[in-house]
Amino acid sequence: MSLNLFNTLTRKKEEFVPLQKGKVGIYTCGPTVYDYAHIGNFRSYIFADILRRVLEYNNYQVKQVMNITDVGHLTSDADEGEDKILQGARREKKSPEEIAKFYTDDFLKNIEKLNILRPHILCQATEHIPQMLTLIEKLMSKGYAYEITDGIYFDVQKFKRYGQLSGAKLDKQEAGKRIEVNPEKRNPIDFALWKKADPSHLMQWDSPWGRGYPGWHIECSALSMEYLGETFDIHTGGVDHIPIHHENEIAQSEASTDKKFVNYWMHGEFLQVDGGKMSKSLNNFYKISGLEAKGITPLAFRYFCLSGHYRSPLNFTWESAQGAEAALNNLRHGIRLLAGEESKKIAPNFIEKMDRQFLSAINDDLNMPEALAVVWEVVRRGQNKGTALLNLIKKFDQVLGLRLETEVNPPQIEKLRREREEARRKKDWKRADALRAEAESRGYKLVDTPQGTVAWKNHE
Repeated sequence: MSLNLFNTLTRKKEEFVPLQKGKVGIYTCGPTVYDYAHIGNFRSYIFADILRRVLEYNNYQVKQVMNITDVGHLTSDADEGEDKILQGARREKKSPEEIAKFYTDDFLKNIEKLNILRPHILCQATEHIPQMLTLIEKLMSKGYAYEITDGIYFDVQKFKRYGQLSGAKLDKQEAGKRIEVNPEKRNPIDFALWKKADPSHLMQWDSPWGRGYPGWHIECSALSMEYLGETFDIHTGGVDHIPIHHENEIAQSEASTDKKFVNYWMHGEFLQVDGGKMSKSLNNFYKISGLEAKGITPLAFRYFCLSGHYRSPLNFTWESAQGAEAALNNLRHGIRLLAGEESKKIAPNFIEKMDRQFLSAINDDLNMPEALAVVWEVVRRGQNKGTALLNLIKKFDQVLGLRLETEVNPPQIEKLRREREEARRKKDWKRADALRAEAESRGYKLVDTPQGTVAWKNHE
């Protein structure tokens, strides 16, 4: 069964064909580690994780690379303003290195909670300055870049295919709208490859053009080509990266190599909050720790993200998050019923049919809502039919990443769960509280739902 993915570059769904048979290279735009990542950011990383899992489910050998931006991401699209890492350092009265390490560690802790597979290569921008300088020098020698007072810039007019990803037309780009006017730039939308730094700047390196630091866009081109080659299979990111960051990546990469940069560009849509945009600048964003404080587990947030297609906006409310928590708990409860009964007869070909439907859903541009529907059908039809369907659920969870296999509780925890249910039915609250405390001492949570008490392992 073929795998079909929507390619932003061609604006259509295409059959995926890798450059090298059986192998796939993926580059995922990683975080700028100046502050906490919010749940909108993590929706994008969950999408990239699902993509990787689907490829592996289809027996591809995947190499995933993700950058850590710890220099060069300025506060303005016009290549002006303060470096976000320096902004964080000033805010918290720490060094740039301390800021980058703290927020990188927090990011990695949260992707573990969300069961996002760690990229095979996680690379910091500051550790790859030589690769960026080599790429800039190549662009200079080929006439695609030029030097002005404050840095080295890419001449967008020289790259005739600029706008191929976003559909933007150069003659429609007006100075003063998205960007500020720098009179030394040849074109208003020319972007910085290297910024010259004054002596007081805390992050700077030697270069042929004096001390300075790289632009944001050049980082991803240099890092992706360093580990995946001049042309690779898939590049992922959020839709906000399409018109500027990814358009600029294509321009500088293809100008330097005279080769196609990426075959498949894939982008995840925004996570909205209460129907509007979520962003740090609007101060209306939530962190994973904020969800946990309100009783929403990270895996329930992952389930919530899987309930919508990655190319459709998804609206976060506390009610929808609580609904995802309840749904995931009910799913776990149904799986426990599968594991806890003696095997009984299953309709002929049912497992084969469900297996085929699940593969069809995930191979149709990562249709996770449809894939979840298949899982629920297995649980619903499998009630009281025992362990025969449990292995199928475990197989599906290779893609879902909901830790459904590990969430099938051991017998002693199931005993505590049933006893708490009974204690609550008898209104023996003291006994019920003692049972919950005992479960917590064993690393499990007991939570009461309208369907009864459920238990799951505490991953905090």
